[in-house]
Amino acid sequence: MKHLPNILTLGNLFFGCMAIAFILHSQPFLSEMNGEQYWVSGTTQAYYGSICILVAGIFDLFDGMVARWLGVSSPLGKDLDSLADIVSFGVAPSMILMKMLWASWMQRPDAMDISMISVCPAFLLACFGALRLARFNNSPATTSYFTGVPIPAVGMVVASFPLINFYNPLGIGFKMQNPWFLYLTIAVLCWLMVSKLKLFTLKFSNFSVKKYWPQLSWLALTLAALPFLQSLSIPFSFLLYILLSLAYKHSEA
Repeated sequence: MKHLPNILTLGNLFFGCMAIAFILHSQPFLSEMNGEQYWVSGTTQAYYGSICILVAGIFDLFDGMVARWLGVSSPLGKDLDSLADIVSFGVAPSMILMKMLWASWMQRPDAMDISMISVCPAFLLACFGALRLARFNNSPATTSYFTGVPIPAVGMVVASFPLINFYNPLGIGFKMQNPWFLYLTIAVLCWLMVSKLKLFTLKFSNFSVKKYWPQLSWLALTLAALPFLQSLSIPFSFLLYILLSLAYKHSEA
């Protein structure tokens, strides 16, 4: 039983590797909206890649819970978790952003002259994610808050992009074809990971509604949004998480 958390962590890594394979195998295709053509990077392969990242997130959620439940937390497990996270929520989402940037630049009249340098900012997500994990591993342990947005949360948001692009809810998938929007998104997500923002965790002790109202509100609103927002519910949940965390800290001051 003591090896179960590490097995779950390896499940996280396994699905992260599968996600990369699916994403790199995906090839964007042309679609049409209101008489205007645009590249769709949310192909079937990218769709499966997103699902693999989401499954990796489930493994990542449960490995820590099981380790605490069994009382078998160790430095080995902590390092293994970080190594898995950088693949599943750093490298794999970077591949998604690379594919989306490539597809967005391919719409330009001078597409054949576009340099590979244009898609390289996508890899900053993995770099800042690694920095976030290294800082986390070398910071005093706390169960009350995270400093900076955890890399799994960022990875989940990026994993939703091919789904949004695939289903194109409210025409947002079409709007995501702008490379400058993607660059801005990368910059914001990188900053959030290494910022000093204090964000609540999902670790509970001495449970009470008054103490954990941000977590309960976040969970209830996320579940309520699922049938209405569908693929947009992940970015909605991400923004809600940040806003509720800021409101919670403000109320404590």
